[in-house]
Amino acid sequence: QVQLVESGGGLVQAGGSLRLSCAASGSIFSIKSMGWYRQAPGKQRELVAAITSSGSTNYADSVQGRFTISRENAKNTVYLQMNSLKPEDTAVYCCKAVVVVGTLDYWGQGTQVTVSS
Repeated sequence: QVQLVESGGGLVQAGGSLRLSCAASGSIFSIKSMGWYRQAPGKQRELVAAITSSGSTNYADSVQGRFTISRENAKNTVYLQMNSLKPEDTAVYCCKAVVVVGTLDYWGQGTQVTVSS
């Protein structure tokens, strides 16, 4: 079992920044990768950024160059630094931990990010 707790969401003006945190606990040794997903009202959930246990990262085209995913192993925490935020970044952001690709993963409860124009 893996438990994930997100924090750091909120309301920010366009052009501003936020940093999301996802703290993992439980069987963290089993985690292969972690990622941030988001879902805006009326839209499908989409991958924002992901980082593997070896440190490889990938980003959605829409956030490339603005968002940075990183991790702090000592704190079992993954971060999403979001800069130059746009109103279209408004969504509920959720953290996901993959234990077995396509078979076993865990989700956090989500944190709301609202970007005003």
